[in-house]
Amino acid sequence: MSFPRLRPIFLALILCAASGMAALYYVARHANDFFPAVFDGAGEGLYWGKTPNELIRYIKKRLAGHPKLEFVALPLLDALHRRYERPVPMIPSDLGKGQRLAGDELRLLADIYVSNAEDLAQAMRIARAGQSIELLPGRYDIHRRLDTEAAGTAESPITVRSARAGEVTLHSYVAEAINVSQPHWLFENLDFKGVCEEDSTCDHAFHIVGEARHTILRNNRMVDFNAHIKINGENGAWPDEGLFQFNTLVNTRSRDTTHPVTFFDLVGASGWRVEDNLLARFIKQHSNKVSYGIFMKGNSQGGIIERNLVICAPDDISQPGVRVGISLGGGGTGESMCRDENCRFEHRFARVVNNIVAHCNDSGIDVFKSADILIAHNTLINTSGIDVRGPQSSARVAGNLFEGSLRRRHGARLLQERNGAGDMRPYFFDADALNLSWSGLRAPVEGIPGVTHDFCGKERATGFLGASGPRGGCSE
Repeated sequence: MSFPRLRPIFLALILCAASGMAALYYVARHANDFFPAVFDGAGEGLYWGKTPNELIRYIKKRLAGHPKLEFVALPLLDALHRRYERPVPMIPSDLGKGQRLAGDELRLLADIYVSNAEDLAQAMRIARAGQSIELLPGRYDIHRRLDTEAAGTAESPITVRSARAGEVTLHSYVAEAINVSQPHWLFENLDFKGVCEEDSTCDHAFHIVGEARHTILRNNRMVDFNAHIKINGENGAWPDEGLFQFNTLVNTRSRDTTHPVTFFDLVGASGWRVEDNLLARFIKQHSNKVSYGIFMKGNSQGGIIERNLVICAPDDISQPGVRVGISLGGGGTGESMCRDENCRFEHRFARVVNNIVAHCNDSGIDVFKSADILIAHNTLINTSGIDVRGPQSSARVAGNLFEGSLRRRHGARLLQERNGAGDMRPYFFDADALNLSWSGLRAPVEGIPGVTHDFCGKERATGFLGASGPRGGCSE
């Protein structure tokens, strides 16, 4: 269609879009004037609405299905998006989180030794309480799911391990590499890699279901899955009271799938502790394009999410999709999937403490339909901040240091105290590269009762907002 024949309504829409983008551009350029940093107990000055980043994404969503408007507006919106969102530099350190490669420690004697996937499958079928299975160094190709058969006990768990991290790699060609359905199993020092031809085939390194109470996953590395850890009920039983600690969950690229992309995906199970892990690059290309690092939902309770390093996009924050660091409630749960088929609350009585979340184009921490939540001493860098939403939600947000906004939406109850909001770059030597040695702090704060240690696991010193103590990261 030639320009003179464009309909007046189309011209009006173009002018409206241009005006709206000009206003957004002004807001983005002067964001600090609209969203000031605060360091007071009352929370005055905290912004409770949408950030420019969210407004841009909202307009893009509304433009979908209008190709003429998209043709004109999307290039300008993309340019504005990239101008507003900071580029992500190389991140050289894991801040001491995730899998640790040990030295020459003494090897423990095992009851069963295996050297290939077939022998490992057989060993997991015959192992009994108190026995240990050791994988000898090498590569294990998993073409059929591995299953637990017998139960361990609190005093005598069943252990599957490599003597040292980095010596064993399990290549998974299936939707689930290991299915855990019995209590008191421990897996440690293992490396998993999803190698399916299609991303939708490689969903989970571990699927923990039903009776698998007190599962321990410690010091493992998992690469290239959609939801590396999936935890849910089965036949009315729930795999409660698990421990997920010192694990590394990463992907080498975005996932070409419509399946959920949530690295730690817990539905309905209670009492899980998620501590000292590294999660990075959770990006979904298709369907709703929404992805999460960690979430707990489905009428679960008592989760502890503490001392984790979560990096949504370690190299390009502006690529398509929506990425949330840590969420209680996620996008909600269907009633049939909720514990006891009761979805009034997604989660209750959680503790989200001393985490560092970086480079997310949506919330660093999100609370939806979740009550009695403590969010304390977290540091959020280059995210849109903290969301508490839904009339069922209630949270105490204390001692955090964050960019973006603290938002209370749709009737949620929020108690906020001693938080700091604003650009993180003045406070750290190089915030975006996660060099978190302090370069300045504008106001001392009192400690939060019950939060006695920092991101490094050291006794918390007074006077420090956010996750870090006197030195910053934990790599020293």
